[in-house]
Formats: sequence, C-alpha cells, structure tokens
Amino acid sequence: MNTDCTPKQLILQGLGKRKIEISHDADVATSDGGLILLHQIEKRFGIIRRLSSCFQDRRNPAMIEHTIFQLLSQRIYGLCQGYEDLNDHDQWRSDPLLSLFCEKDNGNFLSGKSTLNRLELGKELGDEGDRYSKISWSDGQIEQLLVDIFLDSFADPPDEIILDFDATDDPLHGHQEGRFFHGYYDSYCYLPLYVFAGAFPLAARLRPSNIDASTGTTEVLDFIVPRIRSRFPKARIILRADSGFCREAIMKYCEQNNVFYVLGLAKNNRLKRALEGEMYNAEREYRQTGHPARRFTDISYRTKKTWSKTRRIVGKAEYLPKGANPRFVVTNFSSLQWPAISLYEKLYRGRGEMENSPKNGTILWF
Repeated sequence: MNTDCTPKQLILQGLGKRKIEISHDADVATSDGGLILLHQIEKRFGIIRRLSSCFQDRRNPAMIEHTIFQLLSQRIYGLCQGYEDLNDHDQWRSDPLLSLFCEKDNGNFLSGKSTLNRLELGKELGDEGDRYSKISWSDGQIEQLLVDIFLDSFADPPDEIILDFDATDDPLHGHQEGRFFHGYYDSYCYLPLYVFAGAFPLAARLRPSNIDASTGTTEVLDFIVPRIRSRFPKARIILRADSGFCREAIMKYCEQNNVFYVLGLAKNNRLKRALEGEMYNAEREYRQTGHPARRFTDISYRTKKTWSKTRRIVGKAEYLPKGANPRFVVTNFSSLQWPAISLYEKLYRGRGEMENSPKNGTILWF
C-alpha cells in the first residue's frame, strides 16, 4: 500500500519578518527547536533581562561586541539545551536561531568559549580582582531577583506560602576549590542549599560539603521572609524540611518571627517508647489484614540539652512487610490547626515532590 505524503512543509508562527519552517534540507538550519519555547518564556517574564541588570560591565564600550544580556542569554539557553561545557559554544555560537534570540540577528556569530569563560571568571562586586576581570555582579541583587520573580507570579495575594529547604550533592570531578569527600553521597562534592516554593527557586547557595546540611538556613530565612511579608503581609509562611534542618536555631527563629514549621525529626529510643502503643496497634492490624498499617499520635517532647522548650511531635507508627517503620516530625502548628494524620500525610509528605526540583534542574553558579 502506498504511503500518503503531504508535500507541504510544516509552517509555524513567525518571528517578526521571519517565518519558521520545519525542514531537513535547508542550507542553514537549527536543531534546537526548544529555543522557541525558552524564548517565549523570556519574552513573557524577562528573567534574563532582569538578571543582566544585576551585573556591572567595566569593559570599554567602544570595544564591546557581546553585551552582558547576550552573554547570559547564550550561556543560559545553552544550559537549558544541554550544552553544559563552554567548548560546545565554539560550534553552537553560529546557530541562527540562538543568534536571533540572543539579539544577534545581523548575521554575526555569538561569543566563543573564551569570552564566556571571562564572564564566569568575573568577580562579586567589592571583591578584589585582577585588571582583566571587567565583569562583576551583585550576589544580593541576584538573590533578591529570584524572590521578586516568585512574588511577581501572583495575580492575587496568596493565603499561604510553603518554603521547602533542602540540601543535595553537586558532584565534583576535579580538584576544585573547597572540595571535600561526603560520606553519605560517597563522592567529592559541594553541598548547595536550595529553597523552593512549589516550582519556583527562591535561593540556591553553593557551599562546601564539610558542613551541617542546615548551615545558613536562618540567614536565608531572614532574607526571604521580610520580602514576602512586605508584599503579602497576611500570607501564612511555612518552613518545610527533613530532619537535617531540625535545629534549635531554626525553630527558634520561626517561633520568634511568626513562621510555621514542619520538620523531620530523627528517631531515638525515647520517641520510640512514646510510640509503642500505636506501633502495637499498627502491627496487629498488619497481621490481620496483610496490608501496611499506620497510626498517628501527638507527643510532647523536649531534648535533654539542645532544645529550649517542649514542642509538639507528630509520630507515625507504621508497620510494613519489612517490619516497623516509625517516623517523627516536629511542628509549631497546634492540633486544632493541623490534626496529626493530615499534618503528616498532606503537609509534610508534600515535600517529597520538592526534593526532585534541584536534582532534575540545572543551576548556574557564579
């Protein structure tokens, strides 16, 4: 049977005076059609444009061929398209679609790897650098930009904002400055701190891995929380994180600044004893039904040395085919605001989706 073929090319909505065609026989073509979607996002939100305003360019204006906006656009689009190495840009710089979206539509090539390397070897404003470092940026402005982009996304003031804190590994494959071996990840790595609100990144701080996972959390909270309050003073703010962030300083900050928290709590013998009754009932149900069983209860708990006060613990007594699986979270929500089962099942377990965000995304570190 003959195949019915359509001789017409697939034509998409044009870009200005240009038209877009999908073809395989053009003399000059692009293989990165995803740039069209990325460019539409940039046109709508102006993220790269706003990011470029956080930089200071001390190059001679008469000698500039590639602006900060063009350099950032090329590098960020490249990361999104999978071109992580600067060497890739010696060839990709001639891509016609990339040139168009980086505002190089006069037929000139974009920058090569050496120019992009000078961008990445720039200095934070105020740092002393050599005379060849002509591009600087402000860490504070970039961090504020991430929060502002998130806050600008709301058409109406939100009732609640959940801040998910997490730390994960950024593997190293050379002898970079500040490298340390991390036993949990079994590799040399950095241990960046991430803060997400849903799908929006609010903070990404690069750190060495020879530190506690929660290091810097109160400083980040002190940066983000006032900015949220200045825009949405009535919004309830919730901090959510695993047991690596269950620290007295973090909980005390939240309690003093009207921030709610739901944090994982490492189990110990005292907590297990407090959960024995519910664990017995969960095991009995499992033996009767053959299905995993779980129970929830409230526990008043205070550590012997590190906590300054007694706090509410929600305990989960779960029995699985592999045996007992107790879990605990600490919170400053009352049982009337969030009963134990819904606090654990609906609120705390929601952080599982957040953990995938930094692991599936790409962060450009300066």
